[in-house]
Amino acid sequence: MGYHNRSELQDLGCSSPLLLQPLWDTMRTREAFARSPFFPVIFSIITYVGFCLPFVVLDVLCPWVPLLRRYKIHPDFSPSARQLLPCLGQTLYQHLVFVFPVTLLHWARSPALLPQEAPELLQLLSHVLICLLLFDTEIFAWHLLHHKVPWLYRAFHKVHHQNASSFALATQYMSIWELFSLTFFDVLNVAILQCHPLTILTFHVVNIWLSVEDHSGYDFPWSTHRLVPFGWYGGVAHHDLHHSQFNCNFAPYFTHWDKMLGTLRSADSRELCASHLNQEKKQT
Repeated sequence: MGYHNRSELQDLGCSSPLLLQPLWDTMRTREAFARSPFFPVIFSIITYVGFCLPFVVLDVLCPWVPLLRRYKIHPDFSPSARQLLPCLGQTLYQHLVFVFPVTLLHWARSPALLPQEAPELLQLLSHVLICLLLFDTEIFAWHLLHHKVPWLYRAFHKVHHQNASSFALATQYMSIWELFSLTFFDVLNVAILQCHPLTILTFHVVNIWLSVEDHSGYDFPWSTHRLVPFGWYGGVAHHDLHHSQFNCNFAPYFTHWDKMLGTLRSADSRELCASHLNQEKKQT
């Protein structure tokens, strides 16, 4: 065997698609279900509720476990059943009544064909990061517009701000217009990049997790924003400030757009505002 042939085989043996191929082969054994119009809706609901449930359990335990209150942004707040159930009900209703029919129409027009080969690991990671950056940019512009134009806010975005102190199941408590807008940007980006189906699933999982974590109300030492250096990623405290102050931190994840437009505020500003309020109360 010649040197070039050996080199090609070595390159093939070390090729990153082989790292993901066993996982992709396992997923393809359920190809009939993965290609059905039911899969996107079921996958989305299970992933979302699965990420929310641990935080719901923490909210139930929080009043009885002082250690948990140390990591809760609003220690004295715990969502009640009257807040949790409507949020869960609206999510299920919107997915079944609105999202599923759209998925069914898309499937009827162009049924998905799953490729045999898995994506390269580096390609998957880079596409997920690019999709997150694109989604962050699109939602920043969309979000800012809905806060600057009063009728857009009242008609479409106000629903999401009905819970001043956010909690996990309030992540998707939004109008159907807002849900479709987020879904449109989500689908648009993976289509532009022509992402592999495994990459699309990975991006959806990451995107849902980051959204739930941002609304969870818990700032743990292992929260995502503490793992990303230089303050590039805002995180739960960053997004909670938006819900409490309305005029800052419009980007869902990263901080560069808010920095450039002067709408970025840190968690320190919350403490500063609280101290001013306390001083004013003492003076009165």
